Amino acid sequence: MKGFFLYWFLIISLFLINGCVQENPDPEPIENETLQLVEAFPNLPFNRPLEILHAGDDSDRIFVVEQRGVISVFPNQAEAEEKGTFLNLVNQVNDSGNEEGLLGLAFHPEYADNGFFYVNYTASNPARTVISRFRVSPSDPDKADAQSETVLLEIEQPFTNHNGGKLAFGPEGYLYIAVGDGGSGGDPQGNGQNRETLLGSLLRIDVDAQAGDLNYAIPEDNPFVGNGEGFREEIFAYGLRNVWKFSFDTESNLLWAADVGQNRYEEISLIENGGNYGWNTMEGFECFEPASACETEGLELPVWAYDHSEGDGSVTGGYVYRGSALPDLAGRYIYADFISGKIWALDVTDRSNPTNTELMLAPFPVAAFGLDPSNELLICGFDGKIYRLEYQAAD
Repeated sequence: MKGFFLYWFLIISLFLINGCVQENPDPEPIENETLQLVEAFPNLPFNRPLEILHAGDDSDRIFVVEQRGVISVFPNQAEAEEKGTFLNLVNQVNDSGNEEGLLGLAFHPEYADNGFFYVNYTASNPARTVISRFRVSPSDPDKADAQSETVLLEIEQPFTNHNGGKLAFGPEGYLYIAVGDGGSGGDPQGNGQNRETLLGSLLRIDVDAQAGDLNYAIPEDNPFVGNGEGFREEIFAYGLRNVWKFSFDTESNLLWAADVGQNRYEEISLIENGGNYGWNTMEGFECFEPASACETEGLELPVWAYDHSEGDGSVTGGYVYRGSALPDLAGRYIYADFISGKIWALDVTDRSNPTNTELMLAPFPVAAFGLDPSNELLICGFDGKIYRLEYQAAD
């Protein structure tokens, strides 16, 4: 994200007392009961958890990705006392940088039948992002076959930060991959606007087919299929700085992406096929450099942005809430800021006048949101714990 995995503990206390200045000056409040954070699995500690999900196989299990290269599995029960190691990639994952490591996990939509799952991790010599497929052990559903790796895609990384990392399958069954702009600061290589590189983009590939010497195929409606200009056909959208998390609304299928900003703005966008989301021409709703003027024609603006003037500094994307336990949040996009711990609910029913409401202040850096099998929200805290949002019990 921005190199804060190493220094968050030094700065978090400085930010907890600060507010947030947002693009909409008059967000509407949510008329709800008081929310609280509770430990979802109080007996289970984790080491830098940054992704949490289920396999979609009706097994009622939870999987947690730890940045160091471990995927844990355990029953979806608050009283769970033990977790198993589903896959250990510590020896091949490069976790030497603050933003490197095992960064993404996605289960194939037909995982219950084919046992395939996909990971996104950084490796060294050379520095690169690796997208691989593994399969579950045929003899133990709580163990992956560590020898089954098939590398689908490798992307050279010029710097150690801005690796993106999120993986998710879309409603049409294609695999989406978030790739940062390559790192450093300000996109010095201009990757965000360069469609000849995979960096600074959201990719989409078909993992159920192969084309030529690739271990995947290009969906025929990807925006640059058949172009004669050297644009990478894996690109679904571009002009992105460092999408740390994205998600699909399980009801509308809209694709929400939270793009981590540079020094001024964090932004949330609704991603469309072929869209150019502006980086590094723009940051948020404003020109990046020079700040006075830039060419904005053809660029897709975010649906929401907030600035750093009050101390927030790295957006953690979440999900549109479609569960049943928190009806006041229905249809709202729930997201957070890693550094300050603020958790918000964003309503873009009227896109010309979105409303954003602060729900609470988490006393820990919020690394990720996830969904349990009932579409209820789970939260990965960088304090090593997993949390749920719940209503406080009435006195």
